[in-house]
Amino acid sequence: RCSKMVKENIENYKANFSKEKGLIGELNSLIYSMETSKSPTEKNMIGSHMEKIEQSLIDLNKSSMEFLRGSGFIKKLESSGVLNPKINDLIKEDLERKQKKQEEEWKELEWITIQRLKRSSKHVEKKVNHFKPNLYVKYANSFFANISSSLIDKGLFRPLEKSLIKSNIQMTTLGYVSVILFTTFLASMFGFFVFCFLLFFNVQATYPFLTGVNETIIMRVMKVFWVLLLVPLLTYFSIYFYPFLEKKSIAHRIEHEMPFATIHMAAISGSMIDPTKIFEIILSTGEYPYLEKEFTKLLNQINIYGYNLAFALRNVAFNSPSLKFAELLNGLATTITSGGDLSQYFEQKSKSLLFEYRLEREKETKTSETFMDIYVSVVIAAPMILMLLVMMIKISGIGIGFSTSVLGLLFVLGVTVINLAFLAFLHIKQSSE
Repeated sequence: RCSKMVKENIENYKANFSKEKGLIGELNSLIYSMETSKSPTEKNMIGSHMEKIEQSLIDLNKSSMEFLRGSGFIKKLESSGVLNPKINDLIKEDLERKQKKQEEEWKELEWITIQRLKRSSKHVEKKVNHFKPNLYVKYANSFFANISSSLIDKGLFRPLEKSLIKSNIQMTTLGYVSVILFTTFLASMFGFFVFCFLLFFNVQATYPFLTGVNETIIMRVMKVFWVLLLVPLLTYFSIYFYPFLEKKSIAHRIEHEMPFATIHMAAISGSMIDPTKIFEIILSTGEYPYLEKEFTKLLNQINIYGYNLAFALRNVAFNSPSLKFAELLNGLATTITSGGDLSQYFEQKSKSLLFEYRLEREKETKTSETFMDIYVSVVIAAPMILMLLVMMIKISGIGIGFSTSVLGLLFVLGVTVINLAFLAFLHIKQSSE
């Protein structure tokens, strides 16, 4: 009879076990359905059904334990016995050993974390640019702010205002116009002193370099009056056109970085991340200094002003110094709003930009070869030929009016000026590429 009861309990336990197995499988399928479902009503229905299945599992588990106790497989440990103290001691030792091991693991993990923070703290430090007020701009504003404001209100400096924005010069239009007027005023004073000096002294290339004037003051004024106009005009136009030249230089540098940046962005966009993160990753690399300024403007408009990505892209494109970069941003905005593939867009754009970059490199190489030929002809061959001609003329007895030392000095000065002009031209050419 006992064996029959044991068999019945075992059979009942097996039946409960198979039921629990089926309920667990059903519970797993319900969990997957809840994760993939988007309807709140459907999620509530699935959740209530899962609660019923959990309660059924609890009931089946309790009945299974009863069947196991009835079959005699599970016996309650008596409190009085020889084995209980030993078991308790073993359990206590095992718990102490595990707790000690866990404490050692935590200490090791804490030490590793501290060392990693120490190493990363050296790289996290980043210099922040603090712009202090310029004293020269301050004085210029104090003298000419009202005049500059009235001229700007009349619309006389609108092209300059756009160039200041696109050239990333950290000055307002009012401040820059005040600097132009203040510097032109100082240049006028300097030109007046030069004019007064030239009224009474002649400057010549031979010794003595300064001599007194032997003509009337009216004739002298007519000869050197151009100094009063030339010095301030050169100063005014040099400062006025500086933002235009700077804008052009920045545009060339941005277009120089664009092919490689678009390849980088194509690789990043292939991971299907948020488009805003693409520009953050490009900024974190530090490999594109001129594009970083444009991407910083873009992220500031998104994170600070709260503009959406498409509007911020079009806004930055409008104020960009480079037309190619503006086309890239406008095309990107169109691709985002139309739901296009960013990775494919960047890939196609990088191919075209890289092809144009190679053509420009070849063109610049040929231009450099031409300038090298001109330099050899003008600076090396021409002075030697002129020197031989002068020596032949001197030997033949034809009067030139200059001594040999003066001619040598003039040739040296001429070659020096031509070399300096070529160096300045190459520097400007290199800075614009």
